[in-house]
Amino acid sequence: MKVALIGASGNIGSQIQAEALSRGHTITGIARNPDKITIQDGVTAKAGDITDPAALAETLKGHDAIIVSVRFRDFDVNDMLDAVRKSGVKRVLIVGGAGSLLAPDGSGATLLDSPNFPEAAKPEATVAAAGLKIIRDVDDLDWSFLSPSAIIGPGERTGKFRLGDDEALFDADGKSHISIPDFAIAMVDELEKNAHIRKRFTVGY
Repeated sequence: MKVALIGASGNIGSQIQAEALSRGHTITGIARNPDKITIQDGVTAKAGDITDPAALAETLKGHDAIIVSVRFRDFDVNDMLDAVRKSGVKRVLIVGGAGSLLAPDGSGATLLDSPNFPEAAKPEATVAAAGLKIIRDVDDLDWSFLSPSAIIGPGERTGKFRLGDDEALFDADGKSHISIPDFAIAMVDELEKNAHIRKRFTVGY
């Protein structure tokens, strides 16, 4: 597939790029500073700003799918959706946040509602949760929203993880975590399988 990857220079975006390339997809890596995108066979780097939907739409045209890997504090969800619509591309996959995931106690509370939720993460988590609410109402695009577990960071590419829906996943030790390489596997799996159209889902150990 020909994939437009917005945020290809980021920690998560660069891993998604590597995973997609390893499976034979071609990538148009899009970033405000394209010099930061890792260039290799199958990658074309282009400048693009998610806050400029008209210009971004032109860059997105002609792709089979779009992956958005940008902090929610850095863009307006409606601008992003506008750019996707104007591009004519129907399939969009979004790197989401964990804060909006439901706690596993059945209370209906989210991780963000917990008194133990890290203060430093609240600004991004709050905006991401609001963005998800907007995206859930979209019925003219084939979107998927992949939330990581509560902790996501560098680690091994194991390929051994679980998928869930709206409830956060915890391992046997009570930890909710996923490595960035394994998150990237789950994202590219979704790109290929279309298993969660117009749904949010999550990945964890």
